[in-house]
Amino acid sequence: MTLPPGSFGLPLIGDTLNFVQDSEFAQKRHQQYGPIFKTSIFGQPTVFVCSPDANLFVLSNENEYFVASWPPSTKALIGSLSLAMQTGADHQNRRKLLYQAFQPRALAGYIGGMEDITQRYLQRWTQMSEFAWYPELRNYTFDVACKLLVGIDNSSETELGHYFKTWSEGLFSVPLNLPWTQFGKAKKCRQLLLAEMENIIRARQQGIPSKNDALGLLICARDDDGNSLSLEELKDQVLLLLFTGHSSLSSAIASFCLLLAQNPDVMAKVRAEQQQFPATEPLTLEQLKQMTYLEQVLREVLRLVPPFGGGFRKVIKACELGGYEIPQGWSILYQINQTHQDSSLYPEPDRFDPDRFSLERSTNAKPFSYVPFGGGLRECLGKEFARLEMKLFAARMVRECEWELLPDQDLNLIRVPNPHPRDGLQVKFRRKMVS
Repeated sequence: MTLPPGSFGLPLIGDTLNFVQDSEFAQKRHQQYGPIFKTSIFGQPTVFVCSPDANLFVLSNENEYFVASWPPSTKALIGSLSLAMQTGADHQNRRKLLYQAFQPRALAGYIGGMEDITQRYLQRWTQMSEFAWYPELRNYTFDVACKLLVGIDNSSETELGHYFKTWSEGLFSVPLNLPWTQFGKAKKCRQLLLAEMENIIRARQQGIPSKNDALGLLICARDDDGNSLSLEELKDQVLLLLFTGHSSLSSAIASFCLLLAQNPDVMAKVRAEQQQFPATEPLTLEQLKQMTYLEQVLREVLRLVPPFGGGFRKVIKACELGGYEIPQGWSILYQINQTHQDSSLYPEPDRFDPDRFSLERSTNAKPFSYVPFGGGLRECLGKEFARLEMKLFAARMVRECEWELLPDQDLNLIRVPNPHPRDGLQVKFRRKMVS
């Protein structure tokens, strides 16, 4: 068998700079080489794949041919003790433990906190009237994640929020550890974040144990031998939870706001559905489940602009894919974004069409053709938390608010670390009277 087509790029750095800076890097090379190609990024020979069959192969062969892998910058900044870096039995054991914070009973308990923070931000945005929305949405999702996962209030206004922003911006950067580089600044902020986390954890350990949030659950957790998590592991796990509960959600919610502003016909349908529910009553899980058209809209948002472009795996055993050899020791990147843009799966893939996910049209969907949260053993642990927050936010926004895009702004997406409009999504915002 032969290796996949492609080029390794420049010596040492390969195609890393092109990959980080060019949002159409993969698309251009797929057009040149087909659905599978090789390159070199982050110092590693890497195979890019994009099809439901390739997704199925990669995601269902965890620990057989592949293990989770990350670029060097991500590994250094997320931490070796976090769930993202754990593999095999360690990963499965920790995943079961962390899942308790995202099971249905826990999710139902989060609604009140989400509602309170949402209302606080709606009041703030009404007063601001015209502003760049994406930075505000980052603060919103960070406050929700900190309150519900770690139990601390108004975190975006503290040093914790500033450290976190700089840290997350370095996750997919060139790992040059110098004070003025993006990675160097992020590395410094990781240490500052861990110091803050340690203070929070120690304060919680000395107080009354609580299982009302993910941190409380982890502090109280014991393994089969009765051992608790070390302070070092607690810090890494909490940092990962805040990242996954915040960064991708900021992107997804911003995409929802942008796409509805650009598609008034869809906005009208969403508003019509919301009129079926009592406007002045608190939202419930049961009500949210009944919002079927809103569900279609959110699914289409995540298809068109998935918060993560794909996922890295390390090849631990040589294998064959698409008629090519994938050597042991290489990396493979399954691509969510490119799969969702496949016109054989999604006709007119660039068009925003929530009816793709209507019951009639989605019954014959090909497995692993829709993977905004990944799949297999490493499917996003906070998937249902994200879906709940997106749906609650969307319902409140459509019921209570109106917004329009301000002219003369660049709406092209910056893709790394998560997609967002280049000029920050500038809007004119106002609150409606709710009767």
